[in-house]
Order: sequence, then structure tokens, then C-alpha cells
Amino acid sequence: MAVRATVSRFPIDADAREGSGLLWGVTVAPFAAADENGQSPAYGSGGDLLPRCENCWAYFNTYCELEQWSWACSLCGNLNGLSSNAIERYSRPQSCAEMMSSFVDLELPQEESDAAALQACPVYVAAVDLSSSEEFLELTKSALLAALEALAPGSLFGLATFSHKLGLYDVQGPIPVVKNVFIPPDAEGTLTIELEDVMPLLQFLAPVDTCKDRIASTLETLRPTTSWERTTGAGQGLDGVLLGGRGFGVAMEALCSYLGSEYGNTFALARIFAFLSGPPDYGAGQLDTRRYGEQYASKGEDADRALLPEQTPFYKDLAAVAVQVGVCVDIFAVTNEYTDLASLKFLSIESGGSLFFYTSTEDSTLPQDMYRMLSRPYAFGCVLRLRTSTEFKPGNSYGHFFPDPQYENVQHVICCDSYATYAYDFVFENNIGFSRSKSDVPTLQIAFQYSVVVPPQELSSSGGVSTSRTKHHSLQRRLRIRTVQFGVAQDIHELYDSCDPEVVLSLLVHKVILASLEEGVREGRLLLQEWLVILAAQYNDAYKLVQYSNGNSIRSQIDVAFSQCPQLQPLPRLIFALLRNPLLRFHEEGVHPDYRIYLQCLFSALEPSSLHRAVYPVLTSYATPDKQAYPRHSLSRAALLTSGSPIFFLDAFTVLIVFYSSTADPTLPFPPPHDCLLRTTINKLKKERSITPKLIFIRGGHDDASVFENFLIEEQDVDGSGLTSVMGFVSFLEDITQKVLEFIK
Repeated sequence: MAVRATVSRFPIDADAREGSGLLWGVTVAPFAAADENGQSPAYGSGGDLLPRCENCWAYFNTYCELEQWSWACSLCGNLNGLSSNAIERYSRPQSCAEMMSSFVDLELPQEESDAAALQACPVYVAAVDLSSSEEFLELTKSALLAALEALAPGSLFGLATFSHKLGLYDVQGPIPVVKNVFIPPDAEGTLTIELEDVMPLLQFLAPVDTCKDRIASTLETLRPTTSWERTTGAGQGLDGVLLGGRGFGVAMEALCSYLGSEYGNTFALARIFAFLSGPPDYGAGQLDTRRYGEQYASKGEDADRALLPEQTPFYKDLAAVAVQVGVCVDIFAVTNEYTDLASLKFLSIESGGSLFFYTSTEDSTLPQDMYRMLSRPYAFGCVLRLRTSTEFKPGNSYGHFFPDPQYENVQHVICCDSYATYAYDFVFENNIGFSRSKSDVPTLQIAFQYSVVVPPQELSSSGGVSTSRTKHHSLQRRLRIRTVQFGVAQDIHELYDSCDPEVVLSLLVHKVILASLEEGVREGRLLLQEWLVILAAQYNDAYKLVQYSNGNSIRSQIDVAFSQCPQLQPLPRLIFALLRNPLLRFHEEGVHPDYRIYLQCLFSALEPSSLHRAVYPVLTSYATPDKQAYPRHSLSRAALLTSGSPIFFLDAFTVLIVFYSSTADPTLPFPPPHDCLLRTTINKLKKERSITPKLIFIRGGHDDASVFENFLIEEQDVDGSGLTSVMGFVSFLEDITQKVLEFIK
């Protein structure tokens, strides 16, 4: 569980926080295998025996003061009695995890029965769009074959298809059988028959261990629905316009209730992989994509505002149903037509799933992403709770979760991998703030309860385990708790010196995404620039850099590069880069609304270091493929020219580019050999990444270098006019200087 704060020393009170201009909050990756310093948790059992505070319900931890018969809560100070069992347990401190570490992962008791063993089967259902092309289906088949290789033994797999009808496949017999149910065309319609009556769930869900070959051969039978079938199946609208045939909404609704019908008896986790080749245009949940084409002509709406909110609550409501029955939905959209991901995204992000978006089948990394996603460990049925000491409390929470309808600061996550990151910002509980004495220390406690499927070999001891028992996977419920204490900054300089710019960027991205969704992209951009102006003004004031002459401040003294505080120096570049990012570029600059939504979903789940690369890529230079020259350059042509290095490597998170300059020695091997340092670096980065980055090799003077040059943003203008100016970043700083002057006045 990695926890990173915007400032490692907290502001002493609300005035200090306001006066600094900095954001105050944390990012949390609850299922990360280690903390932010690489330390693993102390593992143990007896999670149900852990004492809890009678006042604030926080868990006992190493920061609590322990007496012979009682303990004082490190969050609220309340004195709690100890049971006789706890007294005995804590008389041997080396025997229990919570006495050894403030980061623990404890097993919770689980009922042992055949039913529990059956529950441990993870269930995966592929829902494939047949209103598509041959190329789309070929790509989807490759992705599902990769998925079958990655799935753990003991998993159950079901194959469904959708168009104007929903198809369920029985692959357990010698010949695959498909049973179809027609989807009603009207927007209010639901299926006339329960899927359980079409095919019993356990007939539909096939064990991957024994049926992998049959599933693979069934995939080969998938064919796109012909236009003739669609015409006769879907029929024509009242005005003679052919209705589409992609009944995605009804299919998802039916599959969620199908999988939910046996919930608690059959399996612990259900995951639907929805493969979509265009907008749902048939039956309930259909989307009107004409709003993309008519946005200017019709209501004169701001295009950057009109296409960001959802047009129907259907998918948000469906996400609530999915969460209730424990179904996680991953959406893989492979399309270059407007699909209105703004409406569809809720189904994936609120159910703990992912939204993947590929504009073409040719260079799509879908099979690799699928394999990568399923190969890594993940937890499910998760509950996340953040508690704080009494002086402050969480303000807003951000991330792909479902908030508990009853309890504050409790989030439900159906499926959570080691990369999934959530963010919180803080507010003071009152005007007093933290005490200036050392006795009361700002304390956070994050509790994360989750389930994992444990393979039999991890459970079986060497002796006396029957072979029939070892075939079963087992479900394990665990409780992971991390208690963290922070210092208090005694003055504004200490606060600035403890800043972590990557975490500040994370919280800023969450805030500008929210502002964009509610007020439009223009508002998101303004919020970002205003924040930097206020921070720069407060910094200049704190360092007493603004001098006044006859009541007017002298411009030349204003420092917007934060030259006296190294921790703040990256921020202007990060803000500049964020303003250049398609996330906040204007619609008329050619940013596709679906791509913008995809970036919103991607960026709001990334841990801070990955987000940093996605916003402001890392540019490294090499003297040869085996020798690094400089570890970091600014993203400008000037940096390339002055470095004199022949090879550059750019890591933009989703894209990795190796660029040989046109002046590079022609004897240097191109592309770099597989056993060189540069390749080793690339392979390591690809392995650590949550999604598959595209790798591009460019030889300057021979290949089109525009992909690489587009990342050299510092010489590009940031005002959104689209016209490049030689003074991009420099003129941006001048503009901020001018705004700071106006703010101070």
C-alpha cells in the first residue's frame, strides 16, 4: 500500500494552508505490494481479533500507547480497555504483526466448506460485438486467446455475443451450441426471458482447465452479423431510417443479472470483458451519436462542454447494479467512429473495471493489454476506508470506485490491481489546526479489506493433504492496514520544502477533470492557470521577493520559476505540459471527445510517477546504445541541439520513442541491438507498465519524425490558438508573471 502526500509536513492550520497556495492531500495505491519506500507489510492472521477504538473505530497500531490493561488510540486519543485474549496476545509482541509494523496484512477467518471452494472460482465472461468487421473480430479473438493463457487454473469462462440479439454459447459439449435471444428494439425494452431459462449458468460457464481448446475453436466460429440480418432483425424506424443493430445496453443489463443470480453461491468474482466496435444504437441504452456531428449547427453549445457529460443515466444506473451483484466490467472500444464514451465510461470505472480505447485494429495492443491485465495479481470485493486524527478530515475523494451510500469516506471497489490509485484532499476540522507541541501528530489510517483467490499449492502443507482437496482454489479474505504519521511545518518555507510535485499534479488532474466535466474544458484550463498564479504570488510574498517602488511592485523581481525552492521548480513545466495535453486542448484543435474521455479515465487511475510521464515525458540521451549520456532533458529542440548526443529515448507512458538524430554516426546500429543497455531499459519499462506502450523507432533525416517532434512542447504556444511560437514555455512564464502582478495589485 503506497501512500504519498502532496506535502510531507502538513500545514499547521487553515491560514497556513491558504497562505501557501499548495494543495493538501494524498494518493493511495491500496493493493500495491509494497509501500512508497519498497517495504512490504507484516503478514499475519487474526484480523478479526485486532482491537478497535470505541470512539472512532480506528484499528490498534504501533503508534498507539499500550498499557498493561488498556491502549490509547493514536488517531483520537481515546483510552480503550483490552480483552484478556488481547492482553495475552500482546504479552508476546514478536508473535503478532500489528506489534511489529504500522503496515500489516492480516488474514480474516473464512468458512471452510465445499461451497466456499466453489465460490473461489473466478468467473470471466467475454461479450463480443458482432455488429462489427472481420478485422475487429480477428483482433478480439487474439485478445481472448491471450486471456485464456493468462487465466488462473480453476477459472470459469463464458462466451456471449451481441448485435440485435444476445447469444450464449455452451462450449462444454463435443460441439459448441449457441442459443440466441432477440433484443427488443425500443429504448425502454428488456429481454422477455431470463437468461437462466435460456441456458443454466453453470452450463454457460466452462472450466478453463478442461475446455480451453473448445473455447478457442468456438471463437473461430464467430462471424460479423450481415447487413441483411441486421435489416430484418432490427427493422426500420418510423421515418424509414435503418435502426442499428448493436444492443449493447440490454446485453450488459442481462449479463449482470445473469451472473448476479447465483451471487454468493457459485463464485466470488465475476468480470465481464465487453468488446465494442461502435456506439450502442439499438434497444435500451442506445446512444444518439448525431450530437457529435450537429454540435455547432444545433444549439450553439460549447463543443468542449457539450460532449463531456453523459447523455443518458442508463450506464451509471447499470454500474450501480453491477456493484451490487459484484460484477466488474472492462470495456474495450476498438473504433474510429464517435462512440460516446462519456456515457459508457461509468459502467467500467464505477464497477472497478478499466476503459481501453483503440482507434484502429492495425496497431492495437489489445491482446498484450488483455494478457498483462489478467496476469497481474488483483483483489476483489474490496472496501477502502480512510480515517484521520481529529484535527482534520478528508474533503473530496477521487478515483474509480463506488462510494458507500451509507457511510462517509467508505469506497467499494469490485476489482483492484496493484496499480489502481485513489486520491483524497484534506480540510481542517476547525480553526485551531495542529498543536505546536510534538505530542499530537497528524495521523492517517487506511484500512483495505479484500479477497484474493489462493492457488492450492500455496495452501497445501507437505503432509496429509488429499489430492482431491488440492484441486480446489481457495478464497481468502484479508485486511490490510497502514497507519502513517506526518510532521507539521512550522513555517511556509518548511511547507514548500516538503512538497512532492508529482502528487500535487495528481490532485490537480483530478480537480481539472471534474471542472471540465461540470463547466467545460475552458473552465478546467482557467482553474489550472489560476492555481499556478496564486501559488506563485504566495511564494513571492513568502520569500519577500516583491519590492515596491512608490506603491507599485517592480516586475523584474517577480520569480515564477520558483528558483529559491527546488521542490516547487517542476510545477510550472508540469502545468504548461498539462495545458498542452489533449486532456485540456480545445475541441477545435482536433481532439476527439472519446479520446479525451479515455485520457480522463486513464489519468485518474495512474499513480503519481506514471502520471508525470504521461503529462511531461522523460527525455534521455545516449552516446551509444550501450552508454547513457544525460538522464533528463527539457522537451525542446534547443535541448536536443545543445546536448550533441546522437540517440534520444522518450518515455511518454503510452508511447516509447527511440530517435536517432540526422547527424548521428551512420555506423551506430539502428534499431538498437537486443542486448544493449537501451533495449534493457525499454524492456524493463514495458514490464513495469500497467498498459502496453507502443514502441517506435525513428531515424532522423530518413523517417517521418513528427511523432517525436510533437512531444517537444516547450517551443509550442499554449494559448490554444494552435499556432506554434518559438517562445512557447518562455512566453507562458511571462504571461504568468503578468498575471501574478495583477493578482498582487
